[in-house]
Amino acid sequence: MIKRIAYTIGEPAGIGPDLAILLAQQADTQNKNQQLVAIADPDLMAARAKQLGVPLKLIDIHLSDEPTPLTRGQLGIIPIKSASPTQTGQLNSHNAQYVLNILDHAIDACQRGYCHAMVTGPVQKSVINAAGIAFSGHTEYLAVKTQTKRVVMMLATQGLRVALATTHIPLSKVAEALTPESLTATLQIINTDLQTKFGIDRPTILVCGLNPHAGEDGHLGREEIDIILPALDALKQQGLNCQGPLPADTLFTPKYLEHADIVLAMYHDQGLPVLKAKGFGAAANITLGLPIIRTSVDHGTALDLAGTGNINIGSLSTAIDYALQMQASEINRV
Repeated sequence: MIKRIAYTIGEPAGIGPDLAILLAQQADTQNKNQQLVAIADPDLMAARAKQLGVPLKLIDIHLSDEPTPLTRGQLGIIPIKSASPTQTGQLNSHNAQYVLNILDHAIDACQRGYCHAMVTGPVQKSVINAAGIAFSGHTEYLAVKTQTKRVVMMLATQGLRVALATTHIPLSKVAEALTPESLTATLQIINTDLQTKFGIDRPTILVCGLNPHAGEDGHLGREEIDIILPALDALKQQGLNCQGPLPADTLFTPKYLEHADIVLAMYHDQGLPVLKAKGFGAAANITLGLPIIRTSVDHGTALDLAGTGNINIGSLSTAIDYALQMQASEINRV
C-alpha cells in the first residue's frame, strides 16, 4: 500500500520549499511505496525551482484518490495560495497566517485519513508572532488543533532519542513547570508511543535530573527529591522501566546510552545540544502523544541559504523515514 505523506513547507521565504524540490530530484528517494505531497503555493514552488535551476513538475493531488508513486522531478502538491508574493530570504508577516493555514490543511488531511502522516518544514516563529498571532511552536500548535491534552517533543537520530519534559519556555520557568503529575503523564506518553509507534515492547527510559549532579541529595536543589523521584517511583510500580534521576553530564555517555531506548531531558537545551551534536542534519523532530503521526526536520529556516541550493536535505529524508516507520509499526500492532 502506498503511503501519502503531507509536507508543509513552513516559512515560504526559507529553505522549506527548497527541501521538497531538491528531494524530488533524487531518484533513490522516490520510493515506490510513498507519495510526498507538498501543501504550498504552486507559483512559489515553480519560482523556487527556477531559482534553484532544477526541473520540477507539480502534480495536483486529489486527496480522495488513491495515492500513486511519483517519478524523479515530480512533486505532488495541494495548492494553497499565499497571501502575498514571497521574496526568497525575506520575511513577510502578511504570510504568517498562510503558514498556519497549510498546517491546518495537513492536520485535517491526516485526521480524515487521506494522508498517513505529516512532515513539517521549518517555521519562523518571530514573524508569526510579529503578525499578532500567538505561536510558540509546532508541538504546541498541533496539540491545540488536535485537541490533545498533552504531547511530548522528541528528537531522534541514529542511536539516540531525546524527549523533553518542558519545551519552548524560558529557563527561569522550567522548575515551576515540573510537577510529579506532569512528569508522570509525559513518561506514560513516551512509554506508550515507543511501544505502539516504534515497536519497543518495554522501553528503557533514562531520566535526567534538573540540577547539576542531579541535585546531590538536595544540596544543589530539591526538585529531584520532591518532583522527579515520586513520579518515577509511581511509574515503576506500574511496570514502566524508568531509571533516574541521573546527572545529565554523565548520562549522555556510552555506559548509559548503549542500553537505553530514550532519554528524558528536563528542558530544551539540556538534551537537544547532545542529540544535534551527534546527528544534526540526520535527525528528526517527532511529536509523541498525537492522534496522528507528525515528524519534522531538525533545523531552522536558513533564510540566507534559501534559493542557493547549498543545503542538506538529509533531515527531511530522515523525517520521512521515521514517519513511514511509525506508521508501519502502528499497523503491525493492530
